[in-house]
Amino acid sequence: MKILHVNKWFTFEGGAEIYMYGLMRYQEALGHEVHVFSTRHVKNLPSQDNKFFVTRHDISERRTKGFAEDAKIAANFIWNLEAKKAFGRMLDEINPDVIHLHNIYHHLSTSILAEIRKRKIPCVQTLHDYKLACPNYKMFTQGSPCERCKGGNYQEAIKNKCLSNSMASNILAAVEMTMTKTVQSYERTVSIFICPSGFMKEKMTDWGEPGTKMRLVRNPTDHIEEQAVRGGGYIMTASRLSEEKGLASFLEAACLFPSIPVKVAGRGPEEARLRAIVEKHGASHIEFLGFVDPEEMKRLRYYAEAIALPTLNYENCSGAVLETLAAGLPCLATRIGGNPELVEDEKQGFLVTPGSVEDWTRVLHRFAATPKEVRDAMGKSGREKAAARHNWNDHVLQVERCYEEAGARG
Repeated sequence: MKILHVNKWFTFEGGAEIYMYGLMRYQEALGHEVHVFSTRHVKNLPSQDNKFFVTRHDISERRTKGFAEDAKIAANFIWNLEAKKAFGRMLDEINPDVIHLHNIYHHLSTSILAEIRKRKIPCVQTLHDYKLACPNYKMFTQGSPCERCKGGNYQEAIKNKCLSNSMASNILAAVEMTMTKTVQSYERTVSIFICPSGFMKEKMTDWGEPGTKMRLVRNPTDHIEEQAVRGGGYIMTASRLSEEKGLASFLEAACLFPSIPVKVAGRGPEEARLRAIVEKHGASHIEFLGFVDPEEMKRLRYYAEAIALPTLNYENCSGAVLETLAAGLPCLATRIGGNPELVEDEKQGFLVTPGSVEDWTRVLHRFAATPKEVRDAMGKSGREKAAARHNWNDHVLQVERCYEEAGARG
């Protein structure tokens, strides 16, 4: 089968990109001919298809390129003519049997969908986030989950500055979403939407997306050969230090437990605020590590007692949670989005009320009192769950069945 993947980035940084690249490698190993369409960037992975890649644009908080250039970039976010033409040439040259969309919004734009429809090529899309329904793709703003735009009220994205403090960015997102939904760009093009969690499937259907096109195919994770041994005595967090990651409530509670060291990996806009919380309590047992490279991250995870994931937003099928399970570590995660599908309370770890310092205090107290053999059992249960429900081999076959259902021509 000749498969064409489409994503706005082809770097090895974000979750969607890491997933897509992994899927491409597995599909190639099965003998499929695999291609990719994306934007150009110095950090791109090597690709035989880069001759088709298009300009990568960005809109910053303030204009830096002049009004005419900024207006051109803004127009591309809504309808990227360069992408449309390049994609059409690529389709004619390689003639794929199926197209697998990932994240195309704001950079490749829905202009490329017209080329798919014109050639009547079977198409599926993995819903890595909530952009099919939400202008800012997270369903999160002003510190909490947000569903104000439900029913097509996309002006709420402008009123609440859902994308950024830049009014232009919010207006662009609202206009793009209104246009996309008015003509049903995705719904008319995509035959099957792949939902990595039951929560995503239910949320999209609840927001009026076609339930008959939604298929639950849970995200995979790499098998980790050497199970974590724990013994380091610390709980670890690893994420961007941003509001939706919910670290403030977790750290407020963690400050009360000097017997449980905490290591915080990552950087982000909330770092100063989080450090201030720790300093206020004089919590010297909490250490900020900053950026941690992958090898050091593996070592830290290997000796951690548990991983804490205190997110406030609607998690889809969290790669961080899956890595924790695969490593054989207990997971302390918030009860939100797809998290409860991965972590069963008291079985693979503990679930916590999002944003509740009181509940984090309760859970940290429970975890501190949890005997080693129970922690061992939690880690073992997580490993078994990851191997049974989230392995790459089964996942690739499920995706292939979605291709066939969509009418793949190979």
